[in-house]
Amino acid sequence: MRIGMMLRTLDEQGGIGVYSRNLTRELLERDDRNEYVLFYRTATHLGRFAAHPRVRERLVRAPHKALWDQVAIPWAAWREGVDVVFHPKFTVPILAPARTVMVLHGADWFIPEQARFYGRLDVAYIRLVMPLYCRRAAVVLSVSRLTTENINRALDLPPGKVRTVYFAPAPNFRKVEDPGVLSEVRSRYGLPDRFVFTLSKPAGTERKNLGGVLAAYRLYHGRTPHRLVVGGKDPERMREEYAIPEDGYGADVVFPGWMDQADLPAVYSLADLFLYPSRLEAFPIPITEAMACGTPIVTSDANGLEEIAGDAALRVDPEDPEAVAGAMHRVLTDPALAADLSVRGLERSKRFSWERCARETLEVLEGLDG
Repeated sequence: MRIGMMLRTLDEQGGIGVYSRNLTRELLERDDRNEYVLFYRTATHLGRFAAHPRVRERLVRAPHKALWDQVAIPWAAWREGVDVVFHPKFTVPILAPARTVMVLHGADWFIPEQARFYGRLDVAYIRLVMPLYCRRAAVVLSVSRLTTENINRALDLPPGKVRTVYFAPAPNFRKVEDPGVLSEVRSRYGLPDRFVFTLSKPAGTERKNLGGVLAAYRLYHGRTPHRLVVGGKDPERMREEYAIPEDGYGADVVFPGWMDQADLPAVYSLADLFLYPSRLEAFPIPITEAMACGTPIVTSDANGLEEIAGDAALRVDPEDPEAVAGAMHRVLTDPALAADLSVRGLERSKRFSWERCARETLEVLEGLDG
């Protein structure tokens, strides 16, 4: 087969970017049967995968991502003679001259209590176009069982049209025990001796429930010497948005800023707890990262967080700061519980691998041949 991959998502920093980069790498390293045409929107990535003998890289320009998806890509796919067009995000080119496959990273726009985290125009637009994309695609991959169930319920798609394929953390996520590496990372980000770790971002603090994290930490503060480390961009904006005081509990909230993916395994390994009571996640990749590093986890008892974490975490109501604080106290004061969660996480993390993701994705793509 000749597989065309739409890779404008390589530039994204969040979970979809992680998915796109790792899946592309894994497919190219493991597949020795098919040819790949990689369509880039920016010249930055030209040469990135050129060493692979069965790869052609093509720069496809368009002033807007909708024009790139719906005009430029069909034309490029026709010129390259691809048999299938695969997009790691949730659109497909309606006029593609080949069969298409796309990936759903959630179905939030169709669930009223989840759609509130997005702008009204965005929700209205997705509700308009998503049925078209799902019906045009030969197969729709989803990143969680919950997403599969939600999109099937919302759009009443034919049985088997949507298939769940889990993805995984980057391969470098594993427990770090080298004292030199741990010391270097601790110094680089100014990490305290004992801390609880969480991740957030200014544009998604409501969905990530940073307010709930801070409320729980305020209740917990002083019971143990643990400080709260909040990783993510624009730390000054987050501190200002939540009016975190300079004294009291606020003095023990640390914002180290953006953390490089290469350093995150050491950060997880240094943390005594990963706290992630997010309100909404289809596939919470930070949970898989923490599990792979053996970090005890407290997370939400809702949506994809419950599905992915399973019994490898303490799960609580994300809207109940007292319950979150109580779960923190249990883990941070009970070494046996913390050790058990660590072991459970390491074991459960084996379910999520890029080798498996690539193999199951390739089975779907090759199943469209002929």
